[in-house]
Amino acid sequence: MEIVKTIQNQKIIKSLLIVFFGSLILTLSAKIKIPFYPVPMTMQTFVVLLLGISFGYKIAVATTTLYILEGLLGFPVFSNSPEKGVGFSYFVGPTMGYLIGFIFASFLAGYLNYTKSHIRNFFSLILSVSIIYILGVLWLGILIGWDKPLFDLGVKPFILAEIFKIIILTLLINKLIILKKIILGIS
Repeated sequence: MEIVKTIQNQKIIKSLLIVFFGSLILTLSAKIKIPFYPVPMTMQTFVVLLLGISFGYKIAVATTTLYILEGLLGFPVFSNSPEKGVGFSYFVGPTMGYLIGFIFASFLAGYLNYTKSHIRNFFSLILSVSIIYILGVLWLGILIGWDKPLFDLGVKPFILAEIFKIIILTLLINKLIILKKIILGIS
């Protein structure tokens, strides 16, 4: 019985460490950016999907949620913080829908079953990342107005970069699943 508790405690500690370091990696990915208006292009979507694939939906959702909470608490984790503000005031800016989308995309990326089929995996990742853009554009519409070219501002500039990131993840999926099994001790 004591061995079972020890193993469970080790799994909890391992999961917490993954969540913490995952939020750091997500922060670093936010700082790798190409400035666009009103939303910068970053490596965050790549990391969000990577977290889901590599660690499953529970750890991925915990990681993206922690990241957002860190930002809400005023830590300069978001892409344009601290120069464009921190905390809640930054959060409710143009990127809020995308940030909330991270939680749902990480869930879906971690929940979906991946196969040996690159085509199926590619479209699974397209579906996952689409949630980020749907929520992002919905929030942009609320924030800047539905009369603006929302698709041109909030999606179009990012399409080629997203496809490139998803191709990379598609090629890495099977290796990431093996890594997940090793790190999380899944057989």
